[in-house]
Formats: sequence, C-alpha cells, structure tokens
Amino acid sequence: MGAGRELKKALERYWASDADEKSLRDEAARIRAAHWNSQSAAGIDIIPSGDFSFYDHVLDTAAMLGAVPPRYGASAMDPLNLPAYFAMARGSQAGGRDLPALEMTKWFDTNYHYIVPEISTGQRFRLAFTQVIDQFEEAVAGGIPARPVILGPVTFLSLAKSSDGVEDPLSFLDAVLPVYEDVLDRLARKGASWVQVDEPLLVTDLSDQARRAFKHAYAHLAASGVKLMLTTYFGDLGDNLDLALKLPVSGLHVDLVRGTRQGAEILRKKPVETVLSLGLVDGRNVWKADLQELVNTARPFVDAFGSDHVIIAPSCSLIHCPEDLAKETLLDVELLGWLAFARQKLDELVVVARALNEGTASVSVQLEESARRQKSRRASARIHSPRVQERLASLTPEMSRRASPYAARRTAQAASISLPLFPTTTIGSFPQTQKVRAARAERRAGIITQAQYEKFLEEEIERTVRLQESMGLDVLVHGEFERNDMVEYFGEMLSGFAFTRNGWVQSYGSRCVKPPVIFGDVERPRPMTVRWSAYAQSLTRKPLKGMLTGPVTILAWSFVRDDQPRSLTCRQIALAIRDEVRDLEAAGIRMIQIDEPALREGLPLRAEDRKAYLDWAVESFRIASSGVKDATQIHTHMCYSEFNDIVASIAAMDADVLSVESARSRMELLGAFRAFRYPNEIGPGVYDIHSPRVPSSEEILALLEKALAVLAPGQLWVNPDCGLKTRQWKETEPSLVAMVHAAKTLRERHPA
Repeated sequence: MGAGRELKKALERYWASDADEKSLRDEAARIRAAHWNSQSAAGIDIIPSGDFSFYDHVLDTAAMLGAVPPRYGASAMDPLNLPAYFAMARGSQAGGRDLPALEMTKWFDTNYHYIVPEISTGQRFRLAFTQVIDQFEEAVAGGIPARPVILGPVTFLSLAKSSDGVEDPLSFLDAVLPVYEDVLDRLARKGASWVQVDEPLLVTDLSDQARRAFKHAYAHLAASGVKLMLTTYFGDLGDNLDLALKLPVSGLHVDLVRGTRQGAEILRKKPVETVLSLGLVDGRNVWKADLQELVNTARPFVDAFGSDHVIIAPSCSLIHCPEDLAKETLLDVELLGWLAFARQKLDELVVVARALNEGTASVSVQLEESARRQKSRRASARIHSPRVQERLASLTPEMSRRASPYAARRTAQAASISLPLFPTTTIGSFPQTQKVRAARAERRAGIITQAQYEKFLEEEIERTVRLQESMGLDVLVHGEFERNDMVEYFGEMLSGFAFTRNGWVQSYGSRCVKPPVIFGDVERPRPMTVRWSAYAQSLTRKPLKGMLTGPVTILAWSFVRDDQPRSLTCRQIALAIRDEVRDLEAAGIRMIQIDEPALREGLPLRAEDRKAYLDWAVESFRIASSGVKDATQIHTHMCYSEFNDIVASIAAMDADVLSVESARSRMELLGAFRAFRYPNEIGPGVYDIHSPRVPSSEEILALLEKALAVLAPGQLWVNPDCGLKTRQWKETEPSLVAMVHAAKTLRERHPA
C-alpha cells in the first residue's frame, strides 16, 4: 500500500474517475521503487519482484493465465486491461453492463482476502497479463538484484472453483503448465537466475491427487532456464516434507516460526543439494525477535550445508506486518522497544546473517540489546494482572451455556420481540462518510469538544434510525459511526491493548486495517457500547441490535502476545465481552450481535490440530454470549470463509441467529447447512457489500428462493453479506430498498 497508503488513495481516485490509468500506474511504480530501494538500503541481498498487486496476487495469477470468465469482456487474444481486472475484483455496472464480482475468501489462515479464480470446462489458458515479467525488468533497470515471485500452479488451482461443475480444478494442470513454462522462459531470457514459486498448499493435508500434481508440475517446470525456490509458509511441511525435498527444484523455503518442528527433520534428512531458505523472522506478528535464538536456530544448518546453501528470510511475506515502526508516535518507549515492523525485520535478518557469516562478535552490541529487550518484556509489570488471572480461574462450565435450549429461547424471544416472517436487518455498520471521518479527526485534534462530537454522533444515529424506519427494515442498528474499526474500537477500551498511528496492513484490495497490539492481560474497565445502543433504541419502537465484536475475531485481527497460549488470551477477551453483553441487556437491548467473522479464518491448516482450536474458540464465544436471559436474542455474523468443515462447531456456538456471507457464491454456502440441518435461525447474505453495484429486488428474491430450498421459512432472515461501512449512501439506500421489497414479495409468496 505504501508507507502512507498511497496505493489505496490512488486506487480509490481511479475508481471514482478522479484520476486516469496513467496516474495510477505512475504511483504504483513509485511505490515499488521505494520498497525495492528500502530493502536494498537495509542490506537485503535477494529482493522480490512481481509481488506488487493492484488488488490481489491470486487474481494476478488468474489474469496471467488468462483465466478470465467471458462475461468480463476481455478479448480472447488481447492483454487483459485494468477495467476487466477490476470488474473481476469489485464488480461493475459501467456501460450498461451488470457484472458481479468473483467470489472472495480468506488466504489460508490469515485476514488477507483473495479473489477466488473461476474456471470452466474447455478453458483455454494463455499469457494475458505480463506483470511479473514487466516488474522484473523494472527492478533490474533500477539496479535491483530481483528474484521474481509467482504463485505456484498447484496452489493456484487448489484455490480455484469451477463454474460448471468440474469437481477437481487440478484436472486443469496440464492446461496451465505451458503458460507457467512460458513465463519462466521469458524471465530467464530477461536475465532472471532464480524464481520464487509459492506453494503454501504444501503445509496442508494433501490428497493423493495433489501429491501427484506436485510431482507432475515440477517435472515440467524444472526444465526451464531458471532455478526454482519452492516456497512454503504458514506451517509445517510435516508428512509432505519428503515430497517437497524430492521435487526437482534448486531451493526450498520453510517457515521455522509456525513450523518449528520441521527444522530437526530437515537436518536429519540432509538435503545437501538443495539451497535452504530458513523462515526465521516472524512475518505475521510484530514482536522483536530474540536474535541470539535465531542465530542458534540457523547455525546447525550452516554447519551442515555450508553458508552458500543457506538463506536467512522472514517466515512469509511481510504484507501481514505494518511497514515501519519509525513512523509511530502513539506508542510509549517501553512498548516501542518490544516491537519490530517490516522495516525493522529487515534489520533483524541482516544482523543474523552477519552473526553467521562473521561471528557473533561482529554484532555483539545488537545481540546484547536484543537480549535486554526480551528480558524487559518478560519482567514488565504491565503484562500480568492478578485480577484477570483470578477471574479466569473462576470460570465454570455453566458460564458457557445458555440457561435454556434454543427451542425454549425461541418461544421466549417471540413473546418479547414481534417480527414478521423473513425479518429484514443489516449487519451493523452504515457508510462512514468523509463527514464522519472528519468529525472523528477534528475531535482527535481538539478542534471540536467531546460534547460537540457526541452531539454530531447523536444526529448521525438519529438520521440513520429514521432512514431505516422509512425503508421498512424490521430490526435496526445504530450505524456504528463512533467506531473507527470493529476491532480497534473495542481494543481502545480494553486493558492490555496498544495502538499504532500508521500500523496499517492490507485486508483486501484498497481496504486496510490497523490491528491493535495485545501485549498483556485483557479486561474491560467500563462499558464500551451501551451509551450509543441505548440512545438509538430510545429513538424507535422497533427492536435494535447492540453490536459487538466477538472474542475470537478480536484475537485474530490483533497482533497477539506470544508469551502465553492464544486460548488464554481469547478467554480473557470473552470475559470482557460477556460483561458488555450483560450491560446491554440491562439497558433494554433485546437483540445483541456478537460478530465472529474470523472463526473459520483461525482454523489450523492441519486436521489434527483443529479440534483443540474449535473447542476453545466455541467456548470463548459461549462465555461471551451466555450470561443473558432466554428472551434476549443473540446474533452472530461470519463472512468470506468456507464453512462446510466447521458447520457443527458453528451450531455449537448456539447463537439464536447466524448471518453469513453468501451472495458472491449465489448461496453455494447453504450446501453445508442442507447436509447438517442447521437448527437455529440464519440470514444468508443476499447482496455483496464489497462491490459498488446495486442489486435488483428480483436478483435478491431469486437468492432467497434458493435459500428456502434449504431452510424452513421460520429460519430465514434477510440481510446483506456484511457491514456497510465501506460503501457510499448512493449505493446503500437503493440496495436496502431492493432488499426490503424482495422480503415483502417473499412473504406474499410464502405466507405463514
């Protein structure tokens, strides 16, 4: 995105037609050059190219392969243009054509979203997007010793979906390999000696077909004129280690942060002909590394294979970290001493490499400072709270169970809350306009007083409540205008959290988030949301949902302390949210939504590790939600994830109402609920809020009819895919009007 999110701003100007394509491309080139030069200045020897994206690297790979569905208007022979590229990513209603976006979901177990490639029978692949080649040339012209990066064919196809029922996209492998070979040959002719090929699929449980696909693919790709650095991350190769070591590649990158167990096994197997890239520095968290420990981890590999066969690297791409700690002004000196952002992680790599090449005496000052910082953090009184520890110890099984089963709760809720069949609602947030953001900035800068800011928020809430009433929505929300981010807002009012000013990371496209840093024990000193929910409810006789972020999502979307199990931190957060839920109920809020969009995201990549995670994740949600009366209706929301393999755990959360993203996949998600027979109520999203297009009521009605093929009428709620924070009012209002109209039509077709 750039140090100041310059790419985000350039993209949004381009999408708004306030800048042309040349301006966008010029800004992108400036950002690439700045990042390459920053790495070079830090002393990094091997600098990646081709990893820059206008939206998403998986979409880039689909574009490279010409895997563009015909509806997006791309010529079968011409290079892919940016309008078609962005139509696949965001949808488009330009030129009288109505193009929904491709599906979007989470990249392995991260909060980064990728665009799901769509392929079909008879698909012809060709080199249609030469970005990886162009950016390599650009880097070399700028004096950068670049190593191009591409997403490997087996991982790419495993992430793709068929649009016409082909069961296994890996069946397209022979069709895509010639394009990959063409790309590698062109890079070789341009002077590339190595190419990094990312295959994170190798750290997951592989089918026999996937194993065969890896052997087949790399037998072909090894014949290219470049050396291949097969790159894995996010976990341990485990039972795929032998497969990876036997593939005809020149190098192998392994993640020794999340895959700590594999180091000893690699040393035992002694792959002497392979250049090993050791992922030592954590690419997904912000804590300073213990540099001496990293040297100790790497030393046996250098001794066994020689320094010319060992590369020191981050565990994965640094896209998951903020850019530069030096730009921070909010953090105190002690916390700053514990942290390292992407730019600082480069320095850590260089220190470790010098220690290995020149001896530890050459970097003794840096190693001593590292040890001092580690000791300071462990000894700090800010880390542990006896009060929080006592409360954790007092947890009982009853605290994670509602007083009555769902059937009894539903009866109590129906008596307390009058709703029609197919009730309509939204997921929580409404557009955060420039006016809203400006008011927040003015309060932060002291230009307006707290009283003036609160008056502004009351006016925005009242306007939004009245608008929802006029649209005919059945269950209202207050709009969340006081919130900067669904995690950051809560973290700011919880102990144990710290916040950055510029700690942005990409979530999808131009969307960035600023994750809090959880450095110590978590508790809630005072109510966080009651003021605004109670005010909004006082304005209307319709039921209004209190809106909270769940403990698993707050955990997953923060940089989490690494000195205790994540499960303990999650339970601490759950107890804090439990207190807020009970205060909302006491304030007269009869519906409370506890969003958990990250539940699936946190699922371990290996099946053997999943039960333990799901047990504590579900327990944490239930601790947060179970302290209320039967008549209080608990909602939860999940989005942009595959649920088929965790639907039983979702049911075990025992929320009264579940809302889920499903519009981009046209209700494909409901297949999981057909097989499982989900017992409670569910609102499958009926329009995509991550696209600027406005759906018709007929389109929404068709999706609702598909939902009724799986769900009973009394189960079905009507809502968008997700919150509306990132949209504009000009899109939001007609979309919600169409949604309400579709629900009313459905009631006429299916009367109670």
